[in-house]
Amino acid sequence: MTIHWKALTALVLASALVAGHAQTQTDAAGTTHRRTTARRTHHVVPKRPSVQSQLEQLRDDMNAQHTEIDSLKQQLSERESELQQAQQAAAAAQTAAQQAQQAAQTQQAAIETSNQSVTSLQGAVADLKTNSQATLATVRAEQAKVHEQIEHPEALNYKGITISPNGSFIEAATVYRTAATGGGINTQFTGIPLQNSDQAQLSEFFGSGRQSRVALKATGVLANMKLTGYYEADWLGAGVTSNNNQSNSYVLRERQLWAQAALKSGWNFTGGAMWSLATETTQGLENGTEILPGTIDSQYTAGFVWARQYGFRVAKDFGNKFWIGASAENPQTLPGGSSPTNQVLGQAGNGGGLYNLNANYSYNLAPDMIAKIAWEPGWGHYELFGIARFFRNRVYPNAPTSAAGAYNDSTVGGGIGGSLRVPLASKKITFGLKGLYGDGTGRYGDSTIGDITFKPDGQISLLHNFSALETLEFNPNKRFNIYTNYGGDYVGRDIQGTSGYGLYTAKMSGCATEPVPGGTFSPATPANCAGNTKDVQEATTGYWFFLYSGPKGRLRQGIQYSYFTRNLWSGTGIPTNPAGGAKGTDNIFETSLRYYLP
Repeated sequence: MTIHWKALTALVLASALVAGHAQTQTDAAGTTHRRTTARRTHHVVPKRPSVQSQLEQLRDDMNAQHTEIDSLKQQLSERESELQQAQQAAAAAQTAAQQAQQAAQTQQAAIETSNQSVTSLQGAVADLKTNSQATLATVRAEQAKVHEQIEHPEALNYKGITISPNGSFIEAATVYRTAATGGGINTQFTGIPLQNSDQAQLSEFFGSGRQSRVALKATGVLANMKLTGYYEADWLGAGVTSNNNQSNSYVLRERQLWAQAALKSGWNFTGGAMWSLATETTQGLENGTEILPGTIDSQYTAGFVWARQYGFRVAKDFGNKFWIGASAENPQTLPGGSSPTNQVLGQAGNGGGLYNLNANYSYNLAPDMIAKIAWEPGWGHYELFGIARFFRNRVYPNAPTSAAGAYNDSTVGGGIGGSLRVPLASKKITFGLKGLYGDGTGRYGDSTIGDITFKPDGQISLLHNFSALETLEFNPNKRFNIYTNYGGDYVGRDIQGTSGYGLYTAKMSGCATEPVPGGTFSPATPANCAGNTKDVQEATTGYWFFLYSGPKGRLRQGIQYSYFTRNLWSGTGIPTNPAGGAKGTDNIFETSLRYYLP
């Protein structure tokens, strides 16, 4: 605005100066040019103002303009001051607005942070509440577990070792036989009386608690292995003073005593008195998982392949699907048939050596060697095993006159066996089949018929043996089990001239005649009935029912029926049987009531 006023003032001054200069030039010339035109008489020309007056007037105008310009300048200055103040106020306001915006943004960020913190805190509180509830539930569960372990412990803890009596039970059992054997709850299968013997005409009944069992298992877990010790015993031993007259004082009997080191790599080392590796198991080759026929009779059932004896076993687990193992086990030779007197196989037990004076012990060359594989593909359990046995005796060819030429005779026997066990009908039915076929393997069959016989010169001759057992179990529910078994143990004929087993020349003419007893407690064996046992067959059915199964233990009741047939090899003819054979049969009823420790 100041520039516009200055320009206007300059323009006015310039105009005035031009006009003044022109007037001065006219007066200086001294003449005034006037038109020659005649004056009109009636027109009066106005008088022009003087230069002085014009200059004064111009000066006055300029002064007025200066005054106005100063006023405008004053106004402009005031407005510039006001504008500057307004700009300062605006800048201050903008600064304040920016600060306010920044404060608002900071506040918003704080609010968002606070909201996030609140959300995080709420989540943390929720997590804490959930964790607290889970922790509380865990603590309560642990408290309940500790209380349960204190009130109802499954095992005892001693210096880091877990001790459990699982497997212990108390039994009240009875047995009734239609043909007497003179035995308790344990049936001697080769002692089934022949049809025309004194015992076959009499039945027998016994009640017993001797099969009651005590078991103790100790387990300690290390970084790379698990150590286990197991003890098991019952009262089926008989001391020299044991009887049924009054006190029924029978002695404690060793069943199992073994120790084991199971490595996490799958290797397993076990040593002591235990079930033979030839015995079928239900889980790999693990000790303690042996599958036994579900019988009340402590001799189990004919055809069952087993032994309980000293052994040292090594086994390897391959992925919990395939197992391989081997063992060296205590041997014992069971002779059968005619035994020449010119040889020595063993002797009666040496009391000073802590052996039973009423039992025979063979002089063994080496332990029985057993190798086995087990396979569990996902359906069923399958096993295949082999047994190697080593027999020896001392032969005296010039006996009884001289010991000249005496020598040790030895031979190797063995066999192959296997088993399978598969679930059917949604595991409501279980089918099992097992057996052993070989030479000199009779002691591993349940009837223990015989391993060897002798040639006329006293040398050993191996008997051919075969054992087989079929089992079928029904499990309609967890409390009820029905079982059926059919099996047998067979020993083949071995004719060695005038010696051997199952001789055709064996006299059988007295098998059909009941003999006269030799004394009050001495039933007589039929005269002229010298045939050897050919086989023992047994058909069994029974059930087990849990009356109670819970934290206080288990109470189980069972009833069993068995039918036995014992067949002899034929010899010289029986008047009523031209084939010359003989047999014995028996019907056995057994009951059991067992309380198992929890």
